Amino acid sequence: MSYQSRLKKEYNDRIVPSLKEEFAYKNVMQVPRLEKIVLSRGVGDAVADKKLIEYAVDELTTITGQKAISTLSKKDVAAFKLRKGMPIGAKVTLRGERMYEFLDRLVTAALPRVRDFQGVKATGFDGRGNYNLGITEQIIFPEIDIDKVNKISGMDISFVTTAKTDKEAKSLLKELGLPFKKN
Repeated sequence: MSYQSRLKKEYNDRIVPSLKEEFAYKNVMQVPRLEKIVLSRGVGDAVADKKLIEYAVDELTTITGQKAISTLSKKDVAAFKLRKGMPIGAKVTLRGERMYEFLDRLVTAALPRVRDFQGVKATGFDGRGNYNLGITEQIIFPEIDIDKVNKISGMDISFVTTAKTDKEAKSLLKELGLPFKKN
């Protein structure tokens, strides 16, 4: 038998029947599921220092266990001394087992390390069942060695689901363990 992450097994065994009952789906294929998680990071200072992109890519690769890529600017912006095609960020897209493993580590190890953590905001939904979460410091991840960090910076995490509404997506993410604020 092939390896299956703890969270994926829980999704198949407990969450699918729970959501099917909650939203009265007729078919198991209607139950929303997590398609991918995208971690992205803008590095605006990279216009002056090209090494910052390499640091950002290395940190995202360390956090996720999958090679990150640098993102390129799409147009010239004279005010920022930015040319089209210059690297200005880093991103990595997680799917399948790696996605579930990352979400498990995020919920159980990284988010509890945030100072004064009350839960994640429930306002990050886009109206189509996707959720965006901003993290202010990359050092909350246990994989990052604080001594080797040259600059503390944040990142954006996007959860892309097959849910049609925000309510369905919130139920799915809550079942997967994302701690939403109680307000």
